[in-house]
Amino acid sequence: MSNNRKQKLELTWIGKENRPKLEPRILLEDSEKSYHAAHRVTEKDSFDNRLIFGDNLLALKALEQEFAERIKCVFIDPPYNTGAAFTHYDDGVEHSIWLSLMRDRLEIIYRLLSGDGSLWITLDDTEAHYLKIVCDEVFGRVNFVANVIWQKKYAKQNDASWLSTSHDHVFIYAKNKSVWRPNHVPKTPEQMKGYLNPDSDPNGPWQSVVYTCAKSRQERPNLYYPITQPNTGIEIYPSESRVWGYDQERYRKHEAEGRIWWGHDGKKDKPRLKTYLKDVGTDIVPDTLWLRSDVGDNQDAKREARAFNPSDAFATPKPEKLLERILHISTNEGELVLDSFAGSGTTGAVAQKMGRRWIMVELGEHCHTHIIPRLKKVIDGEDQGGISKAVEWKGGGGFRYYRLAPSLLEKDKWGNWIINKQYNAAMLAEAVCKLAGFRYAPSETHYWQHGQSTERDFIFVTTQNLNHELLQKLSEEVGESRTLLVMCSAFRGKADRYANLTIKKIPKAVLARCEWGHDDYSLQIENLPKPPKKPRSFLFEEMEETA
Repeated sequence: MSNNRKQKLELTWIGKENRPKLEPRILLEDSEKSYHAAHRVTEKDSFDNRLIFGDNLLALKALEQEFAERIKCVFIDPPYNTGAAFTHYDDGVEHSIWLSLMRDRLEIIYRLLSGDGSLWITLDDTEAHYLKIVCDEVFGRVNFVANVIWQKKYAKQNDASWLSTSHDHVFIYAKNKSVWRPNHVPKTPEQMKGYLNPDSDPNGPWQSVVYTCAKSRQERPNLYYPITQPNTGIEIYPSESRVWGYDQERYRKHEAEGRIWWGHDGKKDKPRLKTYLKDVGTDIVPDTLWLRSDVGDNQDAKREARAFNPSDAFATPKPEKLLERILHISTNEGELVLDSFAGSGTTGAVAQKMGRRWIMVELGEHCHTHIIPRLKKVIDGEDQGGISKAVEWKGGGGFRYYRLAPSLLEKDKWGNWIINKQYNAAMLAEAVCKLAGFRYAPSETHYWQHGQSTERDFIFVTTQNLNHELLQKLSEEVGESRTLLVMCSAFRGKADRYANLTIKKIPKAVLARCEWGHDDYSLQIENLPKPPKKPRSFLFEEMEETA
């Protein structure tokens, strides 16, 4: 092989090279569905949380400009792609669509995460190992943190064809693993029960550990020495293969501090060292095995869901204690959490109770039948299930409800692309600002300042037909020190005549940028393409590419 070629190991699937040209929709608030507490309960209350109703891929795109690199934690619980809905479709096509669907979302999530942010994904074995490789491609393999094993159920399935499955996966990726650090978690009651104070030590609770280390006399001769048992007078040596953990000077210091423990009767034949709770703390580094006793299981989640909607409980919720653990490790109070597969709204409910700010996205009607009623009870302090009692939740805060605006362009009865009639002037200006990469910031003093990209670069959006006189006047008002992008329906005159103006027509200037009128990028059975005649299987292939 020549020096200018290298090998690449990657996951391939049908349609991997295809990417949607997403329209950056604007978000429209519906104040009737927004909800806030009647009064502030604490100073930490957050009222600007967002619940977005609509396709989550379009919603992520809509959030990108405002929230790029601002999200501290993204938690997603996507469809597991178990295949139940795809009986009549080719397996390869199904998997391909699911992988593309996830890849497209992960790429935007990556851009939304802050430099010290992290992504958490729950999955079962159906797609977990495929998605792991997709995440490696998007985030970089070096930024994989861990695969947490969550015990999702206790009961065994004796009717299982092969093995009874008791766990799901929780994949963790950091935006930048070199700077991301997890918060420690509280020790469990089981881990704390060993700290006692039987001798009324003034330093408080302690537990004892062995005084030896895994070194031989030959390796560490200075750690092989006699210790005199103070109550029996017997000289005690360590074994030749496992010497004392500290030299003689350090031992004398431990003895002077009262840290050597010889048992309740004081006559043990080996010393032990006291380790004080005040020194080691009550928190520990998180591990990768999460038991149901610590973070809840599916049954806990279903009980919580039934409390909000007993007649139509959400089918696949996650327990609040699981989300509490994730948000505790990944965020601090006041930081921003995103869940783009909101489901029953557990992420927002837990974030609200923990003093985190949140954004949730949900396309299904359960956004209205399950999430909103649940959040109202949380905000009003009526929800005392889940983690409420543990965090002493009293209610407070609120959220703003948004829906995705319709597509900016639509076809008229003759098949021509025109500006959507549902757009008013403000909506049009905001939408075009997004399309052109400008921050929407209408000026109160200059009618032509609808947005800006820098301190001197502005955009003006209008449906007017601009003639030479209007353009000349506009150019004079902008001045020599500023530039203005003019997006208009039509204009008369030479576009290059005005040095500080760039003039473009709507919709011509934006037609090729996006897929217009595409409102649903979700994995709906009716949207699936027909399977190819010769479906391909998934392969890990060594692909050659030009260096």
